[in-house]
Amino acid sequence: MEGGTIVKLADLSSLWAEAQVYTSQLAALDRNSVAVVLLPDFDGKEITGRIEFINPEINPDTGINLIRVSIPNPGNQLKPGMPAYVLLKSPLRKTLTLPVDAVIRDGKGATVWIQTANKTFKSVMVQTGLETDDRIEIKSGLKNGDVVVISGAYLLNSEFIFKKGADPMAGMKM
Repeated sequence: MEGGTIVKLADLSSLWAEAQVYTSQLAALDRNSVAVVLLPDFDGKEITGRIEFINPEINPDTGINLIRVSIPNPGNQLKPGMPAYVLLKSPLRKTLTLPVDAVIRDGKGATVWIQTANKTFKSVMVQTGLETDDRIEIKSGLKNGDVVVISGAYLLNSEFIFKKGADPMAGMKM
């Protein structure tokens, strides 16, 4: 047909890998941050890329933002639409972290259980930050010397609700 497309050309020498990032992780990113892209179709091959685009709009339903990482494609082995995992590298920093299982998160916020005396515990609100595979950053809510329950926090929380019939943070102002 006259004026119709005959051929579509695309330069596949570099591709984009898109990743979803939680808003709590955005502060650690900039457009020059390094990302490692893992490709399961190539036995976990790792390709280092650079963040080229950070979407300025955050999805209000999920609190997730989209980033785009540019990766080289020598020999055009990679194809658009292939699955990939994106690992973001951020500079090391000194911070307080806990095992993820020690933090109880719900719609009201994040809490941890601390020991106040022998066999006595109290739930306290904490502000969380970046999260890795098994650790979560605690930005505020704990003080030096607090003994945090790192195993069995959900059991303590459930037992408190069972015995008291209320949320451990009821009456606490956020």
